[in-house]
Amino acid sequence: MPHQRLSSTLRACIVAVALAATSSAAHAAEGSECHVGSYRLADGRIVDIAPLEDDRLRWRSFDGAVGELKPQRDGGWQSLYGWIGRPDGIDVRFGACSAGTIRFAGSEGQRLTFDVAKSDFNGRDGVTLKGQLVMPKGTGKVPVVVLVHGAERDAALRFNFLQRLFPAVGIGVFVYDKRGTGTSGGTYTQDFDLLADDAIAAMATARKLAGARAGRVGYQGASQGGWVAPLAANRAPADFVIVSFGLAVSILDEDLQQMEMELTDKGYPPEIIAKAQEIARAAGEIFASNFKDGYAEFDAVRAKYRSESWYKDVHGHITWLLLPHEEAAMRAEGPNYDWGTPFRYDPMPTLTANRTPQLWVLGGRDYQAPAKETSRRLGTLIDAGKPFSLAVYPQAEHGITLFETAPDGTRTSTRFAEGYFAMMRDFIKEGAIDNAYGDARISGASVHD
Repeated sequence: MPHQRLSSTLRACIVAVALAATSSAAHAAEGSECHVGSYRLADGRIVDIAPLEDDRLRWRSFDGAVGELKPQRDGGWQSLYGWIGRPDGIDVRFGACSAGTIRFAGSEGQRLTFDVAKSDFNGRDGVTLKGQLVMPKGTGKVPVVVLVHGAERDAALRFNFLQRLFPAVGIGVFVYDKRGTGTSGGTYTQDFDLLADDAIAAMATARKLAGARAGRVGYQGASQGGWVAPLAANRAPADFVIVSFGLAVSILDEDLQQMEMELTDKGYPPEIIAKAQEIARAAGEIFASNFKDGYAEFDAVRAKYRSESWYKDVHGHITWLLLPHEEAAMRAEGPNYDWGTPFRYDPMPTLTANRTPQLWVLGGRDYQAPAKETSRRLGTLIDAGKPFSLAVYPQAEHGITLFETAPDGTRTSTRFAEGYFAMMRDFIKEGAIDNAYGDARISGASVHD
């Protein structure tokens, strides 16, 4: 009997190893990206699976929860909490690629199918841009949102998960690789004027592809896209604009405001912050001159404060890039930042002239796009009768994500703020939002009582 039991155990081990090898081979043969898509679970939840590098995936739930997925030898996937990297205990398994099935945290689900129309279109100066319209299945009218890039160089056609998450809740999406990124032509740029014209061309393409199914059509601009989308809406008709974690101040002011937040969090008083901002203003002049001028002034203010105890904590949005370097090194590095960036661009005239309904969603703990002054400026526009609404998530950072802070001050995101995706959905569909989405503080013209 002992011998028989050993043989059975041995046979079971052999089978398990063989299955694991087969599953690993299947992973390698099919590739993890065959599982990319939005899934509707039996309990009604929407979970999107997006690609990452190195055969990994990232899941996002419509309620804002997030995790990373790593393939395991047994054919399952280990889920890791947010962007933190520690196991979260959520069990995830996919069926065969062709089946489009998932088991997520004990709930079975099916991958949703959409109507997808790919299209090349011409941006300004005839540059060929690559895009696609992703529509919910059906024949009826649906709203369509054009996704406008931030400053990232990532290929939106591959990595922007909103191209699936919005269609999963009844919204069409036009997504495109901006010039100089992904599969599109042209040279990478941060020229807002040029990018706004490209966004207008994208919207025209979206309207053409959607045809009779197009309902309300507008923009969602994230981060740097928050400067671009309102410009586009002023030049050609749009039904709405959403700005996610954007700014109503210039890039130079962004640097000053980020520095103020960072140093305040480190406990420094206003008089020290004012001194640090002298350094930031001098650094900003170098950037704004395209690395042609301002070196003597920058050297002088650095020399003035270099021995101060707080100097080591000066960072900001762009100042930190120059702090360690002397003039020759900065001049040599300058061409690497020659992206046509309008450092002095003031968005307020554009916003003041804008008649398109806008929803701005900001993070109260966002270093990269500090909300304080932008919220104040938007408040003046709302008070003046502009059709704008403002939502501030008090504990969210850039991306409208919540985060954990390490002892050294490093932040790591854990999830999106609750209600963020639902708020955008409602504004796109209805042109209005409710007064409660998680802990967002909401004001403005388009808020239901």
